[in-house]
Amino acid sequence: MTDATDRDPAGPDGPTDRATRADGTDAGRLWGGRFTTGPDEAAWALGVSTAFDRHLWRQDLAGSAAHARELHRIGVLDADELERMLAALERCGALFAGEGFPFLPTDEDVHGAIERWLVDDLGPLGGKLRAGRSRNDQIASDLRLWCRDACDGLVAAIGGLQAAFVDQAEAHLGWLAPGYTHLQRGQPVLLSHHLLAYVWMLDRDAGRFRDARVRLNESTLASGAMAGQTLGLDPQAYADDLGFAAVAPNSMDAVASRDFALEVLSACAILAVTLSRLGEEIVLWATAEFGFAKVGDAFSTGSSIMPQKRNPDVAELVRGKAGRVIGDLVALLTTMKALPLTYDRDLQEDKEPVFDAVHTLELVLPAITGTVASLAFDRDRLAAASVGGFALATDLAEELVTRGVPFRDAHEIVGEVVKLAEDRGVDLDGLDPAELASVHPALDAEVAARFDPQQAIDRRDGVNGTALRSVRAQLARARIAAATNRGGS
Repeated sequence: MTDATDRDPAGPDGPTDRATRADGTDAGRLWGGRFTTGPDEAAWALGVSTAFDRHLWRQDLAGSAAHARELHRIGVLDADELERMLAALERCGALFAGEGFPFLPTDEDVHGAIERWLVDDLGPLGGKLRAGRSRNDQIASDLRLWCRDACDGLVAAIGGLQAAFVDQAEAHLGWLAPGYTHLQRGQPVLLSHHLLAYVWMLDRDAGRFRDARVRLNESTLASGAMAGQTLGLDPQAYADDLGFAAVAPNSMDAVASRDFALEVLSACAILAVTLSRLGEEIVLWATAEFGFAKVGDAFSTGSSIMPQKRNPDVAELVRGKAGRVIGDLVALLTTMKALPLTYDRDLQEDKEPVFDAVHTLELVLPAITGTVASLAFDRDRLAAASVGGFALATDLAEELVTRGVPFRDAHEIVGEVVKLAEDRGVDLDGLDPAELASVHPALDAEVAARFDPQQAIDRRDGVNGTALRSVRAQLARARIAAATNRGGS
């Protein structure tokens, strides 16, 4: 397929020599009747957008077919012309699908390229399709349709990652693991409880895409340039034809608004941060210092100089891609922050950040899903770490509370016990009963039972706790959530 970015946008002889028709009009522009010359070469190069807005070809052709049917309803196209127009649009779609659409250096954007092709294919009939619509409402419609599909696809991919976590959690039920705050060992948990935490983080990410989809699912066609149109086109007919839930209630807002794109980008950025946090944990787990998990060979790389290295590159790349997606959100926010109503050419900058963020996540999600599925956990290493670092100190303090000691005092008492253990060079279970009793009389021999990590976990049996019974129930809910998201919208 010819790429307009690989060719001189002004043609070999400069901007005024671009292809023209017999009537003298420019073959690649949807405007220009009042101009005596074409744009300067540099100005044309700045405005050409076919390199990226070609991603909208499916949506543009769908909108064009809907528009052709409306033009037939109001009498602009007769039945034969409608049939010929729809057949031409199908042929055009086949060219795009086969990467054979003949872009020309005179094509300013995908909308103009398609109209130029239709005129070449159908003659004057091809020029009738522009009646009653503007690039302004056309672009807004195309991007909404594209974002709607993107939201569905990302939700489904999120569901796949959730399923990988659910499978790992189910395979490791009952395994102990250390829970952290401030990256310091805090309390023992079940490994499955930790893994399922990501299922719920991701479920909120999926929910944000669903929410964005609801708000963007409005039709903008028949808004014209900004004030509507005079031909009697029915806005609701476009909505019905293209599967929109409603019609944008204000034509000016319809062509000027890009908050729907910002909302999609916001959801993308938050998802990228979730995935970055996951990538960081995998990187830590795979270190010799932690040694909790090994990443599968297919998701690891080696070193060009150190033959022993096993690098979790996929997790690192996922972590790194977050900055790119966050930057896409900031880019469009910055573009939008001072635009007056209605359409401004600045809005040409709306598409590349959205495309880039979505395509980045479409690369990242399958790779990190495979990485999670490939993780091989070290049960002994996890279990040993689950009780280290005085992880049962809170359980000891809560045991004192059950014996009538105010928690404020219990906190201080256990702090003294921890200091004593540190001085002895042991963990809590390394202190003998006499040493415990020397700190406080309530610390009798029976408190040693509180130094069992399995008991500590079993006692946390609230609906969202880490006890095995609770995690089993959570696992069932998580599997439903993953399956729901894998179904898309």
